[in-house]
Amino acid sequence: MRVIIGEDEALLRRGLQLLLEDGGFEVVAATADAEALESAVEEHRPDLVVTDIRMPPTHTDEGLVAALRIRRLHPGTAVVVLSQHVQRRYARELLASPDGRVGYLLKQRIADVETFLADLRNVTSGGTALDPEVVSVMLARARRSDGAVRGLTTRQQEVLALMAEGRSNARIAVELFLSEKAVVQHTSNIYDALQLPRDADSHRRVLAVMRHLSRD
Repeated sequence: MRVIIGEDEALLRRGLQLLLEDGGFEVVAATADAEALESAVEEHRPDLVVTDIRMPPTHTDEGLVAALRIRRLHPGTAVVVLSQHVQRRYARELLASPDGRVGYLLKQRIADVETFLADLRNVTSGGTALDPEVVSVMLARARRSDGAVRGLTTRQQEVLALMAEGRSNARIAVELFLSEKAVVQHTSNIYDALQLPRDADSHRRVLAVMRHLSRD
């Protein structure tokens, strides 16, 4: 699997490269700014781009803008953006991509190497990865302001959070020590309570949940 890294901090850039190579990825380029990142994508046509959101020259959202442009120009290229802090707007903008192959993770998530690499593989295969802390912030907000979310049972809220992270029913079953049949029943009840469309596509499921949790 061919990967390009976009990260302006040299130490983290090198660390990411070594981590990914140890995990079986082929790093074909590692760039320090958004312009170089987009040029490398044009040259190498990778399977995956992993990029920081804040890149030179302004260190605001150049990496995110580059990621969105890469998804538009190269829809077959998966993109995972890394952020230092929770930003709901960034998550919404990235996950609005209709075809999946996107992820939004906090940099601290890299420390859990096995989960981080699994998320990258999931995104590259067409899935979605949303950081648990981002989901937690959005779900807490929804509990305060949304009667439908408040009305869910504790178990249903746990299932909803994992759905928003991009986890499959099988993975949710493992994480919550449930049968997959029980998870299917919980998701069905959640769909009914939140009036969400039923869709087997994992990204569209995440997108539906995100739209609901993002409502002001």
